[in-house]
Amino acid sequence: MFPFISTFNIDRSLHQALYLQLANQFIELIKTRKLLPNTKLPSSRSLAAVLKVHRKTVVACYEELLLQGWVESIPKKGTFVNANLPELQLQDYRNQNHFLKKDYVGFSFYKNDILERKTNALQQNFMYLDDGVSDVRLTPIKDLARIYRRICNRKYIYKGMSYGTTLGNLKLRKTLVNYLNNTRGLNVNVDQLLITRGSQMGIHLSAKLLLKENDIIIVGDTNYISADITFLNEKANLKRVTVDENGLQTHQIENICKTNTVKAVYVTSHHHHPTTVTLSAERRIHLLNLAKTYNFAIIEDDYDFDFNYNHSPILPLASHDTNGNVIYIGSVCKTVAPVFRIGYLIAPKSFVNTAANLRRYIDRQGDALLEITFEEFIKSGDLDRHIKKVMKIYKARRDLFCSLLKKHFPTIFSFEVPIGGMAVWLTLDKKYSWSRIAELAKKQKLEIGEWQRYDLAKNKHNAIRVGFAKFNEEEIKELIFRLKNTINQLIVK
Repeated sequence: MFPFISTFNIDRSLHQALYLQLANQFIELIKTRKLLPNTKLPSSRSLAAVLKVHRKTVVACYEELLLQGWVESIPKKGTFVNANLPELQLQDYRNQNHFLKKDYVGFSFYKNDILERKTNALQQNFMYLDDGVSDVRLTPIKDLARIYRRICNRKYIYKGMSYGTTLGNLKLRKTLVNYLNNTRGLNVNVDQLLITRGSQMGIHLSAKLLLKENDIIIVGDTNYISADITFLNEKANLKRVTVDENGLQTHQIENICKTNTVKAVYVTSHHHHPTTVTLSAERRIHLLNLAKTYNFAIIEDDYDFDFNYNHSPILPLASHDTNGNVIYIGSVCKTVAPVFRIGYLIAPKSFVNTAANLRRYIDRQGDALLEITFEEFIKSGDLDRHIKKVMKIYKARRDLFCSLLKKHFPTIFSFEVPIGGMAVWLTLDKKYSWSRIAELAKKQKLEIGEWQRYDLAKNKHNAIRVGFAKFNEEEIKELIFRLKNTINQLIVK
């Protein structure tokens, strides 16, 4: 007789029901051929007695096995392992680490090295440089939670919890249209706006609809790496133009257009990513005229419009577009907190509808309750109040960060104080390398990160983007202290 009492392990401390524990162990025995087809299982009473469980537990276990097709019940004879189960071809791991089979892939798939990115496991007491993200500790979580709770307590909230439009919640779209028209000088209607899960989804959808293999898209010789990777993943041909203190050099774009069919230009016009420079008014007009003349799309990624310290925000290209050339992308992720995946894509209606159709097969729809929450958060003025609050804080942090950089590294680093955004474009003296700094910084519990991503074009500009917004005053001082110790080691050696 099969040794059931020594084979099964019932753990009453687990959250999993006892009958499921028992059923899963039966399934494993059947799969590994320890219980062969046609094997008769003990009666529920006898097995319950052997395992010291209630008979109803065994009955529920057998019913589960029957429903899944592992056993069959024959009236007046008993319960048997299904006779028609094919033998499962298992790889022999008896002489190997059992956990290896979790890494084994028994099929082929397409892997794209372009998508590979280095990620660092977070280590205790380390400080990590970023390329400019908000301080999540400033998130107005109480305001958002209050709104969320109020929405969830509404009598008819369940009507909004099923499948909806892939365009996003209609109330949020209407509120965003009004908000963006008022703050960014746009002149769009609700049919021209698609809610996304952040800017990256907007870039991805745009790339999918605009680019095929070898299609030309123009980007800066320094550019947002996630955008570059998105375009390269579509096998597009990236043509790079120089970025100077006035942004993309549009005359170089014009020269490319004269001899090539250009499908799109990607631009972060407000604060160029990564260098933080602003596209000048003259070049904005020139770029819009080129788009009309040569019929290409402008993908305008306005990732941090709200953060300006020296003057009012410069209106986006989309506010001057009268020819339907601009795809305007933005989000509230940077403004509030990265975890809230609410973004938008604004474009001509036909493009928005096609993007919404494509979005259906990537992410059926957004988080309806979160979208309703942000609709009320924006409409109530809470978003504007939050922006005004953090603007003062981030400006003070920028000023402190830049003053300490100038004080402690007058000859090692060069940079311009950014007029907006959350990061500084920091150029290292070419006598030194970021690879060496990254290596030495680890000894100071400072992680420089994937510094190579700022020079995909291989220009050897020796600069990286360093965020300051997420660090408070004491943390900025500690960051500079660790960086100074790192540089001291570098100079000595």
